[in-house]
Amino acid sequence: MKKYLIFFILLTAWVLQAVAQWQPDSVLGHGYRMQYIEQPADYAGAERCTIIRKLAACHKPRAAVLYVHGYNDYFFQAEEGDRFADSCYDFYALDLRKYGRSILPGQRKFQARSLNEYFPDIDSALAVIARDGRHHERIVLMGHSTGGLITSYYLTMNPQAPVDALILNSPFLDWNFNGFMRKVAIPFVGFLSHIFPNMKISQGSESLYAESLLKKHHGEWEFDTKWKTEKPEKVEASWIKAISSAQKALRGKHDKITIPILLLHSDKSVYGDEWNDSFMRGDAVLNVEHISKLGRELGTDVTEVEIPDGLHDLALSAPAVRATFYDAVFSWLDKVLPATCR
Repeated sequence: MKKYLIFFILLTAWVLQAVAQWQPDSVLGHGYRMQYIEQPADYAGAERCTIIRKLAACHKPRAAVLYVHGYNDYFFQAEEGDRFADSCYDFYALDLRKYGRSILPGQRKFQARSLNEYFPDIDSALAVIARDGRHHERIVLMGHSTGGLITSYYLTMNPQAPVDALILNSPFLDWNFNGFMRKVAIPFVGFLSHIFPNMKISQGSESLYAESLLKKHHGEWEFDTKWKTEKPEKVEASWIKAISSAQKALRGKHDKITIPILLLHSDKSVYGDEWNDSFMRGDAVLNVEHISKLGRELGTDVTEVEIPDGLHDLALSAPAVRATFYDAVFSWLDKVLPATCR
């Protein structure tokens, strides 16, 4: 009897500790909660990631969705989380280490020497979802842009991960440069990163994509421009190598991702050095032809959906375009994860 009492006390303490870790998210409010996960120190010192959640009101959620943001980003897309929660999906999002809520004093934003560094963040989030007391039978991993690259790479390297479906929103599967840049210049920077890992590389100074998003310009959104800057900041050579290495791994000889994949992207890429209205109707960051070709090769069960007039982050497109995006997502989820009794 005594050993069962001890077990009950320890179990209760563990559950209370897990519950106590959640706190109101001061960034989003409106039912969003967050918790920090302290991670082992790396070459930059102390590390942590942040998990944000919004739970569905239904008695038994259809699944848990774990969202991973892109480069120069953090989770601020409250409408996206709301849409999933309102559709009976528990919604979780990560602010990866050195991004957004997770940034610690003195850290260099976005610094990474390998995308494997983010695997413990995803592992931690999956563990939190498992212990959250919601009895999720299925988990959907969702990644945008660099987050789409990270999640695809994660599942390729961790085929036994407890994930049942993958949603990719404009994944960063190749550089949006000409052949010389992709085949010569970027590999050369990758070589230099072995000698000068912290060497800074400019990404230009255009802010047109940010202008298409921000309410103070042409868009309808507000976000913290310290965490998601209007103009791209310089990145380190080691970050470029990390991206290229993961992209190369996905194109190499390996077992394909076997869970269902939904590949979403705009119907066109847009280019230019000065503002024009086309930046409100296309992907101003990546080449959608690259996304389509390489995305279809990721797995054994890939459904590709082209979203007319979609922005790079499809969830931040114009209202009618967002409606098309969400219709595609939820219709696909209905197909691959049939509803259970709620």
